[in-house]
Amino acid sequence: MTHLEADVLIIGAGGAGMYAAIEAARQGAERVLLLDRSLIGRGGATVMAQMTVAAAVGAGDHWEHHLADTLTAARGLADPSLAALLCEAGAECILEMDEWRVGWARAGEGFAAVQAPGHDRARCVYVDFLNTGPAVSRTLRAQVQRVGPAIRRLGEVAVTDLVVQDGTVTGAAALHVASGEALTIAAPATIIATGGLTRLYARNSASANMSGDGYALALRAGATLVDMEFVQFFPIGHLAPRLIGMDPIMWDPFRYKLGGRLLNGAMEDFLDRWGGDAEQGRYSTTRDLATYAITKENEAGRGSPHGGAWLSFTHIPEAELRAAFGPVVDKLAANGIDLTRDCIEVSPIAHYHMGGVRVDTRMRTDVPGLLAAGEAVGGANGANRLSGNAITEALAYGRTAGREAARMAAAGPVRGFAAGAALDLLRAQGPVANTAAMVARLQRVMSADVGPFRTAAGLDRAAAAVAELQAELGVAPPGAPGQPHDLARLDWLDLRQMLLVAAAVIRAARAREESRGAHQREDFPEMREEWRMNQLLRGEGLALSCQAVPA
Repeated sequence: MTHLEADVLIIGAGGAGMYAAIEAARQGAERVLLLDRSLIGRGGATVMAQMTVAAAVGAGDHWEHHLADTLTAARGLADPSLAALLCEAGAECILEMDEWRVGWARAGEGFAAVQAPGHDRARCVYVDFLNTGPAVSRTLRAQVQRVGPAIRRLGEVAVTDLVVQDGTVTGAAALHVASGEALTIAAPATIIATGGLTRLYARNSASANMSGDGYALALRAGATLVDMEFVQFFPIGHLAPRLIGMDPIMWDPFRYKLGGRLLNGAMEDFLDRWGGDAEQGRYSTTRDLATYAITKENEAGRGSPHGGAWLSFTHIPEAELRAAFGPVVDKLAANGIDLTRDCIEVSPIAHYHMGGVRVDTRMRTDVPGLLAAGEAVGGANGANRLSGNAITEALAYGRTAGREAARMAAAGPVRGFAAGAALDLLRAQGPVANTAAMVARLQRVMSADVGPFRTAAGLDRAAAAVAELQAELGVAPPGAPGQPHDLARLDWLDLRQMLLVAAAVIRAARAREESRGAHQREDFPEMREEWRMNQLLRGEGLALSCQAVPA
């Protein structure tokens, strides 16, 4: 298995990738190849999501109301057409998932829904408060199987480069991790559905394969990235005490359902001190403001013992806690946490990326043959993603990309495929290197100087550190090719992508001299109207330009 051919190649098998595969097959593509770094449907962000999904499917709601809230959260930088597609097609996908028996919770004749921060009404649906993402992934996996032989699934494949011939993407080169062999795939339509870049940070909420691969693949192929500076930090990621076998972002739905209180080290409410609402029993402060408030309380010396904030449910009666948390109460007890008695510590954690590959409303990039879907896409969420929009975006954009890819594939197979330099890299042998230690160094650099709050001096330090790591990395992966499960070699290939993506984030963050949404410059603390524009990056040299926000 050294060369494969497909009508549609999908890189990444999370929510966006699986929906794309289903739709491409439904639209007539007979050979859909679904690749993933891990097992199909069990890696990425969708399967880890334990919260809610925003969709205007309730009585009295409409996707245009959802769109208005999405654009407000985006702080003036969203592409309205992409945001509208997210909201309108997303609602259709939620209804189709219901037909596929995902198990959305019910309230009477309709869906049960909660009102998450930034929404004007209750429109965030769920399966249950700890199982929404796994249920979505399980349902999509089952649907992929029902489609049958049109979809071929292949796990443990790390795509390292897209193959570009005469300006058109004609497939990819990859490492088959289980065997250590190089693999090439020819396809007239390729979809990047690799998710975000949270692995760049030491504390993050997604699976370990979210290294920003798709952004690097797109750049090297000649596609454009947009708004790479906007990394969303989830404000209340679990910090302490130690929590085993549970998602670090599990607290959010319980906080806004039950009114969990955020308190500083002196056990005082503090969100209104930093521009948030005086919450009075209900969670209403958006993620960027909550992140800002927690960080500033710590800088003022009022943080919790481990450098975060206290989250307290001690004012909630035990019966109400059990009704809301169910078996989670017992899982927490096994971790030594009694919510009727104990506060837990939370702090910001890298969670999502608003920027990404620039596409049109059919998910086409500016390179023929290449599309993108899900979190890999930039533009819809502007400077700050609205709570609940991530899975909606994955489903809506996956379906759209799959439909367009099938149309592109109908033109016929790739002719004269040649991978060239991409294969040479996979077959090269470089000196032994501690690549895991280098990954950890990059994560520390990004967390320290390219986190929620940035300065010119910190970004310059980060840029220098990334350049030093790039020089140290060299031009060839360590060890001999062809070794199964060679993690040092895989980490080298990951670092090659991660360093390019980190440099892209730093470049865009250094240029944007204002604070807006998830990008906060402490040396430019105000949002400035002249910066109401999108930043574009092109090529491995990261040529930067600006454009007006689409009307």
